[in-house]
Amino acid sequence: MEFTEFNKIPRLARECTITEKIDGTNASIYIGEDGAFLTGSRTKWITPEEDNYGFAKWALSNKEELLKLGVGHHFGEWWGNGIQRGYGNPIKTFSLFNTKKWSNNPDLPNCCSVVPVIYQGLFDTGAIQSCIDDLKMNGSKAFPSYPKPEGVVIWHNAAQIYFKKTIEKDTEYKGNPNPPAGEI
Repeated sequence: MEFTEFNKIPRLARECTITEKIDGTNASIYIGEDGAFLTGSRTKWITPEEDNYGFAKWALSNKEELLKLGVGHHFGEWWGNGIQRGYGNPIKTFSLFNTKKWSNNPDLPNCCSVVPVIYQGLFDTGAIQSCIDDLKMNGSKAFPSYPKPEGVVIWHNAAQIYFKKTIEKDTEYKGNPNPPAGEI
């Protein structure tokens, strides 16, 4: 039998980035070294004929500008007019998740935005709660006039994983009210 090594366990008290969780739909753009340009939802590739709230059609119409993202898979939230909460945003917006790469980057395509960073520092549940409290009191950072943001996303650098915390119904499970042990 081949030996299976136990993965190293990252320390919790490491850098994290907390951003606003925007209530839209997950979207992605893939740019290949061979010139491939694909659009996706959270679970599959999409096309203008089999679209997700018009994202594929929008991406193709902005392809030249989006190619500035460079080779790779670029994930973000497609949100605004007609998608989930809408936020009172009269247009649809693509906000990239990779804040380390795109926040304050002059090469950010003009047709994109970046999810708002609320906190950067050591992982701290108090900081997470402060971000939630700030959103509850002051509203959305992504669309400042919107009073009911969804919550936050926490990127833990050492673990290389995202967590989310919503303002409402955070302890409730989506779908199955009694998930199997270990499933969240």
